[in-house]
Amino acid sequence: MPRAMNVVPSRGSRIILALLPFLLIALVYVIGSAERRAANPDDKLLPPVSEMVATTKRLAAEPDRRSGEYVLWADTAASLQRLALGLGISALVGLVLGLAIGLLPVAGASFGTLVAVLSMIPPMAVLPILFIVFGLGELSKVVLIIIGVTPMLVRDLSLEVGSMPREQLIKAQTLGGSTWQVAIRVALPQIMPRLIKCMRLMIGPAFLFLISAEAIAADVGLGYRIFLVRRYLSMDVILPYVAWITLLAYLFDLALVFIGRRAFPWAYEQEARR
Repeated sequence: MPRAMNVVPSRGSRIILALLPFLLIALVYVIGSAERRAANPDDKLLPPVSEMVATTKRLAAEPDRRSGEYVLWADTAASLQRLALGLGISALVGLVLGLAIGLLPVAGASFGTLVAVLSMIPPMAVLPILFIVFGLGELSKVVLIIIGVTPMLVRDLSLEVGSMPREQLIKAQTLGGSTWQVAIRVALPQIMPRLIKCMRLMIGPAFLFLISAEAIAADVGLGYRIFLVRRYLSMDVILPYVAWITLLAYLFDLALVFIGRRAFPWAYEQEARR
């Protein structure tokens, strides 16, 4: 009799097993919503699915009476712009500093401890400082994402560079490679897959920082809309927005996986054999 740890589901079984938890969650929600509405027709905590669909359709397909914008898409565009800027700058800074700290002993001795300390600071604790220094505009929201994501990227990438076989670096220098050439042609290609994996792990925290900043000081955005309607207990807006944010984060993750597999297939050979 095979052990459970050795049972590998087929492709069709994987799809069914992946969908099963979502179906169970949906079933529990529908039953709970029906029971609460039966007990109290004015209950707002668990709105019926039909009510959430109607609200989502209104926000996505009907222009707002005051601004004339399609609320869902305006909020999505504003949040994604902030998120893309924050993650893009974080990736660039994390890659440069991680490469320098991991490859150059002087840079590691100078900035390694500093980055380790900075990575321990809760980003939400400095949010008031950011609003004071950078104001309530777009810059403070982007900076919060950068502060929350960059130190972790720098630490992880510097450790990745430091774990490279020393023989590779010595051989590259023996063949006449300068420090710059070793960094660009030897170290950089090997840490790029790690950067993509780190970015996948940072998508959730980045959304957290973004929504927190939007909830406090914004006039448009996914986080702004959620905290705007919470005072009215508008769960028919909040729950679809939460689901939409989750879907966007998942699509970001899929996009990074696609980019990683296409750009660096050699880094995923071991996963393909499983």
